[in-house]
Amino acid sequence: MPTAAPAPFLPKAVAVSLLICIAVFGVSPVSADESVPLSVKVLVAYHSRSGNTERMAEAVVEGAKSVPGTIVLMKRVGQVTADDLFSSDAVVVGSPVYWSNMSGEVKTFFDNWQFKFGVFPEFKMKNKVGAAFATAGQVSSGKEVTMLTILAAMLGNQMIVVSGGGAFGASATTEGDSPGIDNKELADARALGQRVAEVAALIHSAPSR
Repeated sequence: MPTAAPAPFLPKAVAVSLLICIAVFGVSPVSADESVPLSVKVLVAYHSRSGNTERMAEAVVEGAKSVPGTIVLMKRVGQVTADDLFSSDAVVVGSPVYWSNMSGEVKTFFDNWQFKFGVFPEFKMKNKVGAAFATAGQVSSGKEVTMLTILAAMLGNQMIVVSGGGAFGASATTEGDSPGIDNKELADARALGQRVAEVAALIHSAPSR
């Protein structure tokens, strides 16, 4: 009488590994690529003399870090290097309002994108996420204009601009009835940072064409 073919078997070491994985995790092993989330890098660049814009920048950082897998670099605009800029998936720029516009330091920062870092003609910032925040002493003193000029500079570089914490970004009024940065304004800045990180993660994880 012919005997049945022997049942297939796994090498002992492999079988033990499978049993351990199933017993401990309840699932079969997965590859390293499937278990490690993609990370995105967010650069928060700002100018601040009194500390108000810096406090907003810190809140933007907090919001961005709330999104898993986000690496955040916070620097004053004059300290940003070409590598900081080009290695980032998103850039958030903050400025105090000077004469209803961005400060000279922030304008120089944008000028340096070309004259110092050489973004053109390759459009090296293309498809990176961009966003803005601003602080001003008084109500209706140019915060929206300042954020829009920051966003306009980003659009000129073919970046993908987003808002959060407000129609054009996060802003704070630092004098009058509410001196400094209040909790609502900090919450708006965190919301901006979170949205920037979320959008950057969506773009970063999209399949390349």
